[in-house]
Amino acid sequence: MSSCAPARCPPFSPPHLMNRTSPAQFVRTPIATLARQIVGFGMLAAAAGAGAQTVDTKIQLKDTNVSEQAEAIGGLQKTYSGGQLARGGDLGILGKTDLMNVPFSTTNYTSELIENQQGLTVSDVVMNDASVRTLQARGGYGDDYQIRGYSVGSRDVSMNGLYGLSPATRMPLEMIERVEVLKGPGSLTNGVGPNGSVGGSINVVTKRASDIPLTRLTTTYMGKAQFGTHLDVGRRFGEDNQWGIRANGVWRNGEGNIDGGRQRVGLGSLGLDYAGARLRASVDLLYSEGKTVGFRPQGAFLAGITQVPAVPDNRTSFYPGAVLNDKAKTVITRAEYDLNDRTTVYGSIGYSDTTSEQNFPTAAQRINSAGNFTVRNGYYDEYNKTTSADAGIRTKFDTGSVGHTVVLAANSMQRETGYFYQLTSTAVASNIYNPAPLPAIDFARGTPTKSADLEQYSVALADTLSFWDNRVLATIGLRQQTINQKSVNGSTPYKADSITPLVGLVWKADRNTSVYFNHTAGLTAGGVAGAGLTNQGQVFAPQKSKQNEIGIKKDWGTLITQAAVFELKKPSAITENNIYTFGGEQRNRGLELTAYGEVQRGLRLMASATFLDAKLTRTAGGTNQGKDAPGVPDSTYNVGLDWDTPWVPGLSLNGRVINTSSMYYDSANLLKMPSWTRVDLGARYATNIAGKKVVFRANLENVADKGYWVVASGYVTVGAPRTLMLSAAIDF
Repeated sequence: MSSCAPARCPPFSPPHLMNRTSPAQFVRTPIATLARQIVGFGMLAAAAGAGAQTVDTKIQLKDTNVSEQAEAIGGLQKTYSGGQLARGGDLGILGKTDLMNVPFSTTNYTSELIENQQGLTVSDVVMNDASVRTLQARGGYGDDYQIRGYSVGSRDVSMNGLYGLSPATRMPLEMIERVEVLKGPGSLTNGVGPNGSVGGSINVVTKRASDIPLTRLTTTYMGKAQFGTHLDVGRRFGEDNQWGIRANGVWRNGEGNIDGGRQRVGLGSLGLDYAGARLRASVDLLYSEGKTVGFRPQGAFLAGITQVPAVPDNRTSFYPGAVLNDKAKTVITRAEYDLNDRTTVYGSIGYSDTTSEQNFPTAAQRINSAGNFTVRNGYYDEYNKTTSADAGIRTKFDTGSVGHTVVLAANSMQRETGYFYQLTSTAVASNIYNPAPLPAIDFARGTPTKSADLEQYSVALADTLSFWDNRVLATIGLRQQTINQKSVNGSTPYKADSITPLVGLVWKADRNTSVYFNHTAGLTAGGVAGAGLTNQGQVFAPQKSKQNEIGIKKDWGTLITQAAVFELKKPSAITENNIYTFGGEQRNRGLELTAYGEVQRGLRLMASATFLDAKLTRTAGGTNQGKDAPGVPDSTYNVGLDWDTPWVPGLSLNGRVINTSSMYYDSANLLKMPSWTRVDLGARYATNIAGKKVVFRANLENVADKGYWVVASGYVTVGAPRTLMLSAAIDF
C-alpha cells in the first residue's frame, strides 16, 4: 500500500511499474551477474558509493521538507540521495516515472541544486551533464543547447509538458522546481517541439506550495554591480490543505559580466493548485520582462580560413551598445481526474505571448583570422503567440499474468509569429579586439507583421507491458504527427504528417539494476522543393531521426551510475543534380557514463563523461562525406563535488570542472576549434540569526578567467569571464 494520503498521491502509479519486488524474487542468472560486473567496472566512483549510508548533519533551511512536500503534492518523483537530482521525471504520455523503470537516459535536477549553484537560467543547470552543452554563455542573447551532438533550441523547452510556451531568449529559474532532461528523440513521449529538435528534450516544472508555510527573501549580487531580490511565498489552506498558492517575485538590475553593459530582469509568477482525493488541478500565471544592454555577441567565421582568431577580451562585446528588450506572458492550466483506481483522465492548455525588440548588429563580412569583419546595424523585432494543449486517458489492466498500462493521448500547438527586420545599407569595418562604433540606423523602426502561422497536432497510443513479476517492462507506442505551416504573405505552404514509433525494453537484472534498450525517432519538418528545381513544388513528409540505444543503470543505495551507448541518425536537405531531397545525413554514435548521489556521508557527487563519433555520412555529391560533423566535440567531461565540512557545522564547499574537447567549426574540417576547461568554485553557510534560518552562498564561475570560444551550429560566441555571485536567503 502507498504511504501517502489520497490527496497527496501521484496522479497515477501503476502497481506493475512500481519497484516492489523483493530481491529474493529475482533469479540469479549469469547475465545478471555480468550486468553487475559491467556497472562496477565501467563507472568510476561506484565502489565509493556502494553501501554508503546517508546521514545529514547539515544545518538546513526548510528547503528539504518544502521540496519533499512539493513532490507529494505535484506528483513528482522523489529526490535522490544528496538532494541534487531526482529519481525520475515527467515523460509525457508515459507519466511521472522512476528512472529505473524507463528505457531512456534522463537527468532530473532539483530546486536545491539550482539554489546552491545560484543558477539563473536553464543553461546554468543543464551544463552539469557532459551530454549537454549550452551554445550561449552567461550574458548572451538567449539559451540554446546541444544534446548528444545535435542542437536543441530554446523554443523547444517545454513547460509542465507543453511545447511552445517558453520565451525565445532566457527563462528565469526562480519559479522552477525541476529541470528535466531526456537524452535522445522524444517525439513519442511529448510530440514535436516548434523547432523539431531531435538530440533530446528539456522540460521545466513550476513550483507548488507545500504543507509547510514558506516565506523566503533572497538578495543577490553578481559582479561587477548587479543586485537582485527574490521573494518566494507558499501557503496551503482549506480542508486537509487541499488548496495551495505559490508566488515568486524577482528584480535584478545592473552591470554583470560585460563591461559597460546592463542586465535587468523582472519576474512575477503565481501558482495555484487543488489536490483532492480524485481531482487535481493547477493554474500558473507567469510574467517576465528584461532589458540587456551590451549582450554577449554571436559571430561567424569567414569560410575557408584555417587559423582560429585569438579569443578577445571576454568582458567586452564586439557589437558595443546592442540592446535587447523582451517580455513574456504565460498562463498554463492542468487538471487530472481519477475515474477509478485504475483509470485517470487528464488535460492541460497553455497560452503565451512573447515579444523581443533588439537592435541587431550583423557581420556583413564574417570574421577572418585576424579578427577583422564588417558590421551593419538594424532592428530585429519579433512576437510569438502560442496556444498549446494536450489531453489523454491512462488506464491499467491485466491479461493473464501480463500487466498493461495503456495511454491514448492527443496534443496540439498553434503559433503565430511576426517580425520586423531591416539592416543599414552601410557597413563599417571593425575588429573583435578593437570594436568600432555601430553604424547609425538611418530608417524608422517598423511594426512586426505576421510572418508564419504554424499548426502541429498529433495522436499517440502507447502500452507498457510488465512480465515476470515486473522483471521485464516493454513499451510499444506510435504517434501520428501532423505539421501544417500555412501560407503567409505568399509563402509556400507546407502540410505533411508522419508516424514515429517507440520500442522500449527494461530488464531488471536484480532489484537495483536495470538494463534497457530503445528504438525511437524524432521528427523535423520536411520541406518543399523551390522554384527552378526539377521537382519544384514537391512536398516532403516530416523527416525521421532514428535512434537505437542500449544502457544499464545501477542504484547502489546512495549513488546511481548509468552507462549508455547510442546511434542517432538525422537526415538533412540537399540539392543534387538540380533535385531537392532529404538525402543528406549526419550520424552520431556515442558512449555516456554518469554517476550522482552521495559517495559518502556529506559528500555529494555529479560526474559524467560523453564520447562522440559524429560523422557526415551522406552529403551532396559526396563532398565532405565521412568528415567530422561541425560543432560536435569528440569528448566532454563534468565532475562536481559538494561537501559538508566536518569542522564547521553548516559550512559546505563545492566545485565543478567542465571540459569540452576540440571540434571542427566547418563541414570541410578546415578550421579546428581548441578545447577548453572551466573550473567553478563555491561555498555556502547555513545558520540561525535571531531565530531565523539563513543561508549565505558564494560562487565563483570560471575561476581562472579562461578565455574560450563557444561553438554552435554555424556561429561562435565568447565564453563568460570570471564571475562572482553572492546571495543571502532568510526564512521568515
